[in-house]
Amino acid sequence: MRYTLQKHVKFVKLLSQNLSKSNFSLLSLFLFVVFASSAALASETATLKDSTSTEEEFNPVTTILHHVLDNHDWHLFDMPDHDGTTHPVSLPLPIILYSEGQFDIFMSSQFEHGHAHVNRGEREYAMDEHGNITDLAGHSVLDFSVTKNVASMLVAILLLLLIFTRGAKSYEGSHSKPVGLAKVVEPLVLFVRDDIAIPNIGHHYKRYLPFLLTSFFFIWINNLLGLIPSGANFTGNISVTATLAVFTLLITNFSGTKTYWGHVFTPHVPMWLYPIMIPVEMVGIVAKPIALMIRLFANITAGHIIILSLVSLIFIFKSLLIAPVSLAFVLFISCIELLVAALQAYVFTLLSALFIGLALEEPHTEANH
Repeated sequence: MRYTLQKHVKFVKLLSQNLSKSNFSLLSLFLFVVFASSAALASETATLKDSTSTEEEFNPVTTILHHVLDNHDWHLFDMPDHDGTTHPVSLPLPIILYSEGQFDIFMSSQFEHGHAHVNRGEREYAMDEHGNITDLAGHSVLDFSVTKNVASMLVAILLLLLIFTRGAKSYEGSHSKPVGLAKVVEPLVLFVRDDIAIPNIGHHYKRYLPFLLTSFFFIWINNLLGLIPSGANFTGNISVTATLAVFTLLITNFSGTKTYWGHVFTPHVPMWLYPIMIPVEMVGIVAKPIALMIRLFANITAGHIIILSLVSLIFIFKSLLIAPVSLAFVLFISCIELLVAALQAYVFTLLSALFIGLALEEPHTEANH
């Protein structure tokens, strides 16, 4: 149950070996990075250019936060107008509101990017610049809308179903070896089982392997989708990472043995230290999922902020000479983000397995100590 650098190196080697099995995979990966970086730079440059034309002084913080936070529509790109300005081209998403005992369902395009109100009988909804929806009549509103992050999550779920259903079909019939997509998926599944689940959980690993595999591939796919131009910052949302961490917290504590809870409520210290040690142990139970939550959120969000900050340098220095340098750095950071996307999924899965394994500690383990 040791968190070692060797496992990181083995995971990176396994990932690179699976990708290097096919020249097409390497070419696709390279083209993805170049296209994503170039398209992201072009898209963000157009948006930031419009920001500088409407404001006296360019504020990169406001623009960056607008792109990192969740939205009620899926912004694709900006279309230039005949007068030199640009207008956003977005994919509208369903707005689902509950107010005064009734549901109101309509598309986000009716808000016209916050410039219009939506009337539903006695209710008049408005959206502010941060995407918050309120009822101007003063009624309380519950928002169940499909936001950009929710839509991205649904896309990731569909991709996961497609990947694993097609991979499973390759084993049907007389096939004794994985073919097609299963060639890439199977080594990763075996890695999660043999190098994460079994060493950290032990012989009870089969009960928790579905959760670990789902966590790994779900986080990884969403991290990759976030690197696509106009992609959602799904795993960079603190609510998302908190929900994933809560699953680990619940599974860990509901799986806890008597030995595990004994360490919490009857620690091996003099009884007069119990009032100090028991609260410390309780804080430790909560601190573990908090570490999972912040680690994933901070690393993914930082990558998006760095890329947007590099683009903003063009308008901060107000010189196109900085554009080639920004593009080069955006390409470099995007390559690193591809590695970070996989590593963060791996770290979250590894630590989850480690916490579960500690909760499954058996009495004879204590005796050996």
